Order: sequence, then C-alpha cells, then structure tokens
Amino acid sequence: MKILKDIGFWLALIIVLVTIYLSFATYFRWLPLSFRIGGLFFAHWLGIVGASFIGIYTPIYYILKRRYPKRLKGLVKIHVFGNLLSFTLISIHIAQQLGRPPQFYPDLGAGLALYIITLILVATGFIHRYGLLASLGRYQMPHRNRFTHVALTLSFYIVIFIHALRNVGVL
Repeated sequence: MKILKDIGFWLALIIVLVTIYLSFATYFRWLPLSFRIGGLFFAHWLGIVGASFIGIYTPIYYILKRRYPKRLKGLVKIHVFGNLLSFTLISIHIAQQLGRPPQFYPDLGAGLALYIITLILVATGFIHRYGLLASLGRYQMPHRNRFTHVALTLSFYIVIFIHALRNVGVL
C-alpha cells in the first residue's frame, strides 16, 4: 500500500497516538496542568490556542488554496499538521475538564459538543487526506466526504461562538 510509505501519514498517526496518551495522562492527573496563568488554568489556554488556530487558519487555508493553487502542497501540510496539533491541545483541555473531581465538575454542554465536532472533523480529514476508505470505492474521488467536513466546520464555528460567549458570562 502507498500509504505505508507516506512519511506524512506516519507523522500524523504519531500525533494522534501522542494525543491519546497526553489526554489519558491529563485525565488521570499524571500530567499536572492545574495551575493558573492569568485568570485561567493552563489547560484552558491550550484549548483556546488550539481552537484559535483552527478557527483562524481554516478560512485562510480556504482562500489561499484557491488563490495560489501552486502552493497547495504546503498549505495542506500546514492544514493537516496544524489542525492535528491543535486537536492535541483541545484534547488536553477536555481531558482536564473531564478529569476534575465531582465537586468541581463543569457543565460540559457546548464544550462536549465542540469536542465531538472537532473529533469528527479530524477523523473525516484524516480519512480524506490519506484515502483510508479508498478500497471501499465510495471515497476514490476527491472531496467525497467534503460535505460532511464542510458542514462540521460550520458547526464548529457556531458552537465555538456559543461556548466562548457562555464561558465569559454573556449567555
């Protein structure tokens, strides 16, 4: 298989495995991140940085890939690896929230919805980028799962907006 010779695939897979490990380490408090920087816990800052990259780079990527098609290869790498690293930061944030003691357990509403959306975005992007379902025939043509990916991206923006407004006390 061609995919097994792709360094990018292996690097992306390593990032996903590191994300899983760091999430477990954060959840079980093996990785102590319960310290504040400014008014927020460090894990909150990680989530903010991760979500900000996705929220800012995604429309930039959309515009630049159409405006500069010759630079698509580099733009895709930034999109894939930047979003995977952002997903790592967001995963650490949600693991920190889920691992809190019962007396300090947060209301997970929009945050949990946002994480599920982000998880599915990463999964659909990974499947599309590396053609993991190509043997099934349905995903051989480019952008077959594009509708799902784009719809979830729109959902990401709506839910992140609600999540942010809720956490600063507006909603």
